[in-house]
Amino acid sequence: MMDSARQTPMAMDPGALPGLGRVQPAALAIFVLVDVMAHVSVYASFGVALGIALVLEPVILLLALALRRAFGQLRASEGITPRMLPWIVGLSLLAALVAVIAGQMVRAHFALEFDPRSGRRAALIALIYYFLVFVLWSVICFWTRAEMERQAQRQRAIQAEAQALRAELERLRLQIDPHFLFNALNGIAEEIPDNPDAALMMLRNLAVFLRQSLVGIETPLVTVAAEAEALAAYLRVQQARFGARLALRLDVSPEAKQHLIPSLLLQPLVENAIKHGTRDPVLEVAITIGMEGGALQAVVANSGCIAPGDKGRSGIGLPNIRNRLLLHYPGRHSFDLEERGGMVVARLRLEGEPCSGS
Repeated sequence: MMDSARQTPMAMDPGALPGLGRVQPAALAIFVLVDVMAHVSVYASFGVALGIALVLEPVILLLALALRRAFGQLRASEGITPRMLPWIVGLSLLAALVAVIAGQMVRAHFALEFDPRSGRRAALIALIYYFLVFVLWSVICFWTRAEMERQAQRQRAIQAEAQALRAELERLRLQIDPHFLFNALNGIAEEIPDNPDAALMMLRNLAVFLRQSLVGIETPLVTVAAEAEALAAYLRVQQARFGARLALRLDVSPEAKQHLIPSLLLQPLVENAIKHGTRDPVLEVAITIGMEGGALQAVVANSGCIAPGDKGRSGIGLPNIRNRLLLHYPGRHSFDLEERGGMVVARLRLEGEPCSGS
């Protein structure tokens, strides 16, 4: 999990999330402006009000920041709960008292004396005013921290889902490699006694295919051109094995070559076509990859028929493809397997860019 997902609510910076980072500074700026205007109305002198503000407003800002820090220690990210209400009232009242005392000291410095009765009333009004201001500030602090925590939780959920997706995709990919390697090595072993040159050629092409497969471990999405190169190496392995009994064709349209596709997505289809196709007298396998209506379309056709209850068709290959399609193209794909005119046709239609799980 990334560091940001491990942050505790109290370690989060209000500026860490776009939008929320501007709420508290904006609230403080509005308060300072309103407070200066209030001083102007009380003293009827902008110069006096500005002088008081230059001394008093930094004190108010420090009190506001102290409240925010205190609420952070009290787990403000949980929101305003009954347990928090006494803290909000008590700390806001304490901050208001400090602000009133600071105001009295500033007025004394500027020799702005009131008669005792009006002075007490002014102090009470100032206490109520600052108390309400700090209560409002407390609500803003609680709201922003609670909203930050909700967004952080959503981000952690997204990251966890992405990690699960990557793990599942890797599991499905790892199903393919051992399965294919087992079949390919068995085929090479059959050729060694009678046709060692063909076996050597098969090994070389197998190395090319495995190199592409290793690239796919680090890069789950490859271009259609790279996928076609891996398929061509695999087809050369099979051609060396079956010789004239196998007729192969691989066509890739130029506009499809740079399109992204999950690594080794088509290989199980081609393997099934060669394994289950009819060699009477020649097994024909045709692979076509192109664009149709803005979507990537791949067709793998082989001579033969779909046998009822054919276990090979429901082994590792096709379920693996279906599961990978659900993860890479959720709601944006179709996969059909049909028999038409003595040919078994597997057709994939992939819309948009595949999800990589990153």
